[in-house]
Amino acid sequence: MTLLLALLIAVPVLAGLVLLTAFPRATGARVVAAGLVAAVVTAALALQLATARPVLGLPVLIVPLVPGITFTYAVDGLGAVLAVTVAVIGALVLLAAAGEDRLRRGRFVGMVLVFLGAMLATVTAATLPALLAPWEVMGAASWALIAFDRRDPAVGPAAGRAFLTTRTADVGLYLATGAALAAGVPGLSLAGLATADPGWTSLIAAGLVVAALGKSAQLPFSGWLSGAMIGPSPVSALLHSATMVAAGAVLLIRAAPLLATTGWAATTVAWAGALTAVVLGLVACVQRDLKQLLAASTCSQVGLMVLGAGVGALGGAAGLLVAHAAVKALLFLAAGGWLALLRTRALPALRGAARRHPAVGVPFTVGAIALAGVPPLSIWWTKDAVLAAIPLGDGGLTVAALLATTLSAVSATRAAWFVWRPVRSPSIRRGPDRAGRSGRPRRHVPVAITAALAVLTVPAVALGAVGVAVGLVPGADPGELVTTGVVVVLAAAATWALHTRPVQLRSRAWGRAAGTARGWFGLERLVGPVVGTPVLALARLLDRADATLGAAVPRAATTVPDLAQGVQRYGERPVAAAVDRLATGIRRLGDLARRPQTGQQHQYYAQGVIAIGVLAAVAVVVVSAGVR
Repeated sequence: MTLLLALLIAVPVLAGLVLLTAFPRATGARVVAAGLVAAVVTAALALQLATARPVLGLPVLIVPLVPGITFTYAVDGLGAVLAVTVAVIGALVLLAAAGEDRLRRGRFVGMVLVFLGAMLATVTAATLPALLAPWEVMGAASWALIAFDRRDPAVGPAAGRAFLTTRTADVGLYLATGAALAAGVPGLSLAGLATADPGWTSLIAAGLVVAALGKSAQLPFSGWLSGAMIGPSPVSALLHSATMVAAGAVLLIRAAPLLATTGWAATTVAWAGALTAVVLGLVACVQRDLKQLLAASTCSQVGLMVLGAGVGALGGAAGLLVAHAAVKALLFLAAGGWLALLRTRALPALRGAARRHPAVGVPFTVGAIALAGVPPLSIWWTKDAVLAAIPLGDGGLTVAALLATTLSAVSATRAAWFVWRPVRSPSIRRGPDRAGRSGRPRRHVPVAITAALAVLTVPAVALGAVGVAVGLVPGADPGELVTTGVVVVLAAAATWALHTRPVQLRSRAWGRAAGTARGWFGLERLVGPVVGTPVLALARLLDRADATLGAAVPRAATTVPDLAQGVQRYGERPVAAAVDRLATGIRRLGDLARRPQTGQQHQYYAQGVIAIGVLAAVAVVVVSAGVR
């Protein structure tokens, strides 16, 4: 079992590194086949670990770091479910990416595999050092994947904002690790954080909360996710489903006992998730760009997972994470299929797209219905498990969760309405997309994308019910299930009706408010002054310090010989001469002292008489001086 766990992490990482280093410019079916083989083997290993764990026990991999601190990875119940989810979705994303010629490259496939291995290490990490390493790799790999289309001048700034925001928040994880080390947490294990010295628990919790909110694009760090939509659609599907954006929620679920012991962290996390779910739900409802709508919806859904971690609904949050992973991967890959077909992702330009291309439209519609929370699809079950765990006395959280649920139904229905709305003319005006690609679109959906969508449709429909049946997701109260189901259906029906017969709102205030919400309330623009400017200023300061130090080293190299010569001329030589003169004087005194030593007895008597005489004279002088 230990070997299987080691292979689960090593296979995608090593395969990805081989493609990145040896075949970065290789293209074609061989690269795709190599990546798919590695991904399928990884998925098979994850399934084997998940099924064998109840029989053979907990698989644990321990790599010593220093005495008392290790890299420890373990596949517990949560880790088994998440490992299977990550591995399977990663394989399906690579399959869908094979449908786009520009993504059949060793550089892309290799980076996806490295990213996949880092996320698998993240969901199985049992100690903070074991979590820090893949957390860093995941951030770097996400930047490279977002910036894959280097021809687009907007790619660099967008990827840079994502990298700066997440890396700034990641400082919290280092702070938490240092505090846990100072608190003496045994082995720096995640399970032992709740038992740390009370004087350190708040600092540990604060660091983990900041790192998790930043990685999962929760308020106030949500802005980076909007710009990340410039990356290829398979990358968006990977980031938004079971990997990077979900990593923060996984960390908070793991750290839930610690959050509960602090007295403030659990409440803070719950409200951060609730506010993100509502605010980004509003953003999703007014979007005209399909990928932006799905991105804002991801923030909102992850906000509900974070809310679940804050209120202790760990099973519901984990179930929602898995169900959302399947649904959001399905929706993003469908959006990528339309982008490949029609060269657009604008909702008005996608009218009737589902009618003309049902191979994409039907799976997309299933995913949209599931995302809306319509019974009995997967998210309906799991979301209610989170809602049921909110304390009865916390009406604000309940209202926020219900409002977020309603907004999710509105945004998902709105997306489905556009793609099914018939158009008067079958022609669609097509232009270049965000990556600058223009020209004649495809006539058919790539088979690889169609196959991935068909597979993902099944878990999007049934995953929630399966989770309740096997006990992973705790069943919610039947009355609450019916209530939320009715609310969601009514919200979806009202949204469809209002779009079919829209009410004209000519108010300038409404237009400005909708435009502000459509721009993510300026959260992306805040990344520069709030994160980018201080970080870049610190980088420039450190660069100047480095330049100063670099210039000082050559000057020191030339100054030291001059100083040595000066010391030799004005210090060492005079001291040496003084020592020589002292030695010469002492030697002369020695010669004078040897002269009376003749060996003749009468000379010794004469010397004694002279000495006695001198002493007597001195005594007389002293006595006479005393008498006076």
